[in-house]
Amino acid sequence: MKTLSQRLDEYLALRRSMGFDLSFEERVLRKFTTYAGENGFNRISTPLFLDWKANYGSADNNTWSHRLGMVRRFAFWLAEHDNRTEVPSSQLVTGRYRRRVPYIYAPSQIADLVVEAGRLPSPYGLRAALWQTLFGLIAVTGMRVNEALSLDQHDVDLERAILTLRNTKNGKDRQLPVNEDTAHWLVRYAELRDRLVPQQSSRFFIKEDGEPAGDCGARYNFAQVSRNIGLRSPQAFNRHGHGPRIHDLRHTFAVHTILDWFRDGRDIETEMYKLSTYLGHSEPKHTFWYIEAVPELMQLAAERAERRVLEGAS
Repeated sequence: MKTLSQRLDEYLALRRSMGFDLSFEERVLRKFTTYAGENGFNRISTPLFLDWKANYGSADNNTWSHRLGMVRRFAFWLAEHDNRTEVPSSQLVTGRYRRRVPYIYAPSQIADLVVEAGRLPSPYGLRAALWQTLFGLIAVTGMRVNEALSLDQHDVDLERAILTLRNTKNGKDRQLPVNEDTAHWLVRYAELRDRLVPQQSSRFFIKEDGEPAGDCGARYNFAQVSRNIGLRSPQAFNRHGHGPRIHDLRHTFAVHTILDWFRDGRDIETEMYKLSTYLGHSEPKHTFWYIEAVPELMQLAAERAERRVLEGAS
């Protein structure tokens, strides 16, 4: 009989074949199935979920509602293959999952993050160059972290300053132009990488052992840099702690772009559809969400709407 971890491999492979990324979902479900195996559970059930919730660590109901949704999706699929599976009720966690309000970095904070990443210790400097370049790239392009980590070397056209993102979250490819300064930083990193690591993966961003840089490493190093500059409090046992996330760099890029459009008097609705394509959103509503989520944008939108009403009445 297959273990829950083996079933999880099959589930993730199936969903990824349909174009889903699932990096974050895999991390959560791996911990869930590992906990199950270590504690004598061989099937998904309500007692398993409640036991995991009680022992996994502190988190608010919003987070647990999100985790419950992941477990339920896995359980619905598994029930087709193992009739012992019990799909935990959606009512086990009170409250619904809501999108987290984004943290919008000030330009000085982004500069501090990038500078501090360049100080990360390593024998020859590749670790510092890797994370400094990656964090800076996400900040100036709004890429998802896994889109940046998935770049192969042939996806980074340094002569034309164009990045090709393949098989992204929505299963689509897209191209992103970068400016001259960003291209310079990418060239600088690539030259150091090739000099220090002759035998390497085909990925653009690699570690000192030549293997691809990964999502867990990105979040670990981002948490360390954030603590170093005071954006997160010190933590015992190298825990990440709570505070602004690496994904908030993407949110910050989007919000600052929209703010600039408001201030320039552009047609926001037209520009938002362009931004939706640029960010790789499956639907424009995901881009328009920023206006509702960020008070300054909501205020600007309300003021513009009020002006239009007054102009129409005059």
